Amino acid sequence: MSTSQETTTDLTATTKESQTQQNQDTATPKVNTLSVEEIYRILPHRYPFALVDRIIEYIPKEKAVGIKNVTFNEPHFQGHFPGRPIMPGVLIMEALAQVAGIIFAQMEDIQKGLFVFAAMDKVRFRRPVIPGDQLILTAKVLSLKSGKFGKIQGIAEVDGQKAAEGDLMFSMMD
Repeated sequence: MSTSQETTTDLTATTKESQTQQNQDTATPKVNTLSVEEIYRILPHRYPFALVDRIIEYIPKEKAVGIKNVTFNEPHFQGHFPGRPIMPGVLIMEALAQVAGIIFAQMEDIQKGLFVFAAMDKVRFRRPVIPGDQLILTAKVLSLKSGKFGKIQGIAEVDGQKAAEGDLMFSMMD
């Protein structure tokens, strides 16, 4: 084969690889991340109830994954429980709700305002969450109705193990 034929063959192979990569890129949704400063611009929660430190994955209208670094100096550990600190389950659920808030607050087809808990179903606590743990909080949208009601599936994990899970429902306050 001559040099020009080799070059043409190499060019064709490179073009096909590039097209394949472009097709894969368009098929895979972009992964967005948010810093704590960006979270503060989206959610109304502040210390001591700001329970999400970072969003490491965000797919608009579908899913968000957040991180909560659990530290000993958080106020609830003073009384829950002295000598054996365990993060209260309701705060784990609240952290999941805040991750869901990232999704709902950025939807264009939803009313603007304050979403609050309406109900929780199928909630289970699987393992204690203690200081030093890093909670990985995953919220997946199950439904959205009338732009006022939302439902998510939430899973909280530590080191790859489920710590808590449940379906969380939200309603827009008038």
